Amino acid sequence: MRILPLLLLALTAVATTSGATPRPPNIVIVLADDLGWGDLGVQGHPVIKTPHLDAFAKQGARLTQCYSASAVCSPSRSAILTGRTPYRNGVFTWIPEGREVHLRTSELALPRLLRERGYATCHVGKWHLNSHFNRPTQPQPGDHGYDWWLATQNNAAPSHENPTNFVRNGVPVGPVPGYSAPFIVEEAVTWLRERRDPAKPFLLSVWAHEPHYPIKSDPAFKALYPDIDDDVQREHHANVTQLDHAFGRLMRALDELKLAGDTLVFFTSDNGPEGDGIRTPGRGSTGGLRSRKRSVYEGGIRVPGLVRWPGRIAPGTVSDEPVIGSDIFVTALRVAGAPAPADRVIDGGDLLPALSGRPVERARPLYWRCAIAPEPLKTAMRIGDWKILADEGLTKFELYNLRQDRTETNELSAREPAKLAEMTAALRRLNTEIEAEGPAWWRTYNHGNPGKAKGKQAKSAAN
Repeated sequence: MRILPLLLLALTAVATTSGATPRPPNIVIVLADDLGWGDLGVQGHPVIKTPHLDAFAKQGARLTQCYSASAVCSPSRSAILTGRTPYRNGVFTWIPEGREVHLRTSELALPRLLRERGYATCHVGKWHLNSHFNRPTQPQPGDHGYDWWLATQNNAAPSHENPTNFVRNGVPVGPVPGYSAPFIVEEAVTWLRERRDPAKPFLLSVWAHEPHYPIKSDPAFKALYPDIDDDVQREHHANVTQLDHAFGRLMRALDELKLAGDTLVFFTSDNGPEGDGIRTPGRGSTGGLRSRKRSVYEGGIRVPGLVRWPGRIAPGTVSDEPVIGSDIFVTALRVAGAPAPADRVIDGGDLLPALSGRPVERARPLYWRCAIAPEPLKTAMRIGDWKILADEGLTKFELYNLRQDRTETNELSAREPAKLAEMTAALRRLNTEIEAEGPAWWRTYNHGNPGKAKGKQAKSAAN
């Protein structure tokens, strides 16, 4: 592991020698949509310009083995807010309109728990944690603890340019001139300046739509790529730069408001890039990792991970310790001085030890499952350097050592029968546990036409 040590132990963030109770830090969670592991300059992309994110990485930590909790969007978001693997919390797949799948209020979401600890809370951007958006039949962002919210159900429509489907605190916004990432960031900045209670610490979720398709980018950013003949690729690269520009605006606002020094900022993505990277609309980069969005191979789930906490995380830290989206939930509660819920399984762990060269303490292994994966193998689990993949019936397996083979090209099940047996047994135990707890929506769910249920679907419930 290549690291610089933490300037201060993470635990000192919530305690002082004087005995006084310090104000806990502000927390900002910035989530990109379909941003690949290799899509940033700091991640090695040779063309895409991301100066603000590159600078941000140097100010804090870069997590080289950061994972989304799922290979698709809605489940990844649910894990960030609950600390629980998606099949356990019920949001096991991406959510089209008109389905039963949603983040239930019985799940204790991060904004609700932090609001109970005195935090002001705000969400801007993509939501995608219900199918009955802005309707009372399913919970909305406010029902999960956000004081202020501006959101879309899924993608900005008709595209990132001039979107028409934003809702603010239950009221449709109507047509928005401009582009989605700058728009949601300006909403966040306005909330920081004018609407939050400055006496309270805050949780701010900024969940961008970029670079999810359909992509449209400001011509000013497209002009930065004059040598790219493929207009789809130029649009994609400009869109990542558009996201980077908006991110820079948000960081400047924290500086201008003198909030940066007291704010823990996470930046990551919900899954790997769309398409094949060559012919189809998706032009994002996995950085050489195998497969892409929807896949439980590394290219579908390994994503950029950047963290900054001035005075707590040393600038320039690089950590190779595996971390996952559900870790954000546990870490945020820890630094806020709030206990994790004790009445349910929490899959995430506190990721701050990873930044000082220590492993993340986990009660359960890293786990992924994606029913719509393009390959036959749709389930995966990682323990240490070892990763096992399996079909849905857990009858066919592949085994990889990621320390030696991050591109998953050397399948080892035949050469490592003892390790395969060990990993298979552990995966079956974990899979059985998860399936027993979560709602059975996945058993009857039809991933095609929502009007043609696979068997009898459960009714939507706002609980």
